[in-house]
Amino acid sequence: MLKCLKVFMSFMAISLVILATNLQAEEKYTANECFEKFSRGTLKFNQGLDKAIFKPIAKGYRALPVPIRTGTSNFIANLRSLLTFSNNVLQGDVKGAGNTAGRFVINTTVGILGIFDPASKMGFEDKGKEDFGQTLAVWGSGSGCYFVLPVLGPTTTRDAIGLVGNVFVDPVYQLTHNTETDIVIGNDNLQEHNYYYYKGTDAVDFRSKNIESIDSLEKNSIDFYASVKSLYLQNRAQKISNSPISNKGQDDSDWEEIDNQ
Repeated sequence: MLKCLKVFMSFMAISLVILATNLQAEEKYTANECFEKFSRGTLKFNQGLDKAIFKPIAKGYRALPVPIRTGTSNFIANLRSLLTFSNNVLQGDVKGAGNTAGRFVINTTVGILGIFDPASKMGFEDKGKEDFGQTLAVWGSGSGCYFVLPVLGPTTTRDAIGLVGNVFVDPVYQLTHNTETDIVIGNDNLQEHNYYYYKGTDAVDFRSKNIESIDSLEKNSIDFYASVKSLYLQNRAQKISNSPISNKGQDDSDWEEIDNQ
């Protein structure tokens, strides 16, 4: 049944890609506004959810000692690099795949499961994250419509499809959902939930790093919705073109991981 569902979702994703594809010579910082009224309402909902739940959790996380937060961030980033490696391969980026694989091996071993980052000091610098939305862009897919999803936040048709694609190409997800390797303690199936613990911790870590920058954006924006849209599209375009991130105040992470999004 699960295999049939995956096949159906794959065909659905491919169909949506075909509908959203807009072959372009270069990535632009624009996207069609298809559901603005819905998106503005969703953004307000997300802001309320963020203030009530996610921001307090992020502040609590920030209260932890710096070494613990740094080690946790490094550990999560090391796991996340497996998704980057998969997309390096899909994009035909042999050099990038080699660098990502080198970082993972070194940080997993010498860096003690990624808690430390000796790879950077050994010449394997972090080149940034890659996801399936970026891969679709490299393959020629246009951004499609811009809209805001509940909890997940700002996205485009291409990046929304990319979220689904990430599940299929993320080794961490595939390993933690392999029923043949489930670890059962008492009545709890720990391995079934590990992927969500990993993603949740990643989101909290990101939110804690951007408390001030997001607060500043909310206070100083004449139109917060327009500001978020502009920053999101610029961030995605820069990632797709592998150009430097212009706003160093923002952590170089995926916008789909922000829990105000």
